[in-house]
Amino acid sequence: MKRYALVLALVMALAAGFGCAKKNTVEPGYDDGLTPEMRAAIQQITDARVYFTFDKFDIQPEYKDMLKAKADLMKQYPSIRVRIEGNCDERGTQEYNLALGERRARAAYEYLVTLGVSPSQLEMISYGKENPAVQGTGDAVWAKNRRDDFRVIAH
Repeated sequence: MKRYALVLALVMALAAGFGCAKKNTVEPGYDDGLTPEMRAAIQQITDARVYFTFDKFDIQPEYKDMLKAKADLMKQYPSIRVRIEGNCDERGTQEYNLALGERRARAAYEYLVTLGVSPSQLEMISYGKENPAVQGTGDAVWAKNRRDDFRVIAH
């Protein structure tokens, strides 16, 4: 029995050592050797959010120029990879909000691809209502939580 436990422990230790490859992320204050131009591009990609109306996932016209600017930067720097994070307000069930968050992330993903961004530069995730930008209730709070965030996950 002790031999079995030892083998199991060794297998688990080896498995932990062969985990996912570390991704290059942009940490504030970290000197990662980026040029000022690339650092500015990453900042511009991550700063602006897309917001959605209640129970909707279509990209509103006021966000199309901002997404075009993101697309232009991603085409200029093809090593940049971005995760689009779909989010919802607190209303609705967990399952419903996860599905709606995915539709919101997919809407931005598809729009960026139509603008010429390579699909290999993009990934999506839905957080549903689990990742609010603002705590509380009411229309103003809910409006800030219905959004897509853009995270640079590699550069």
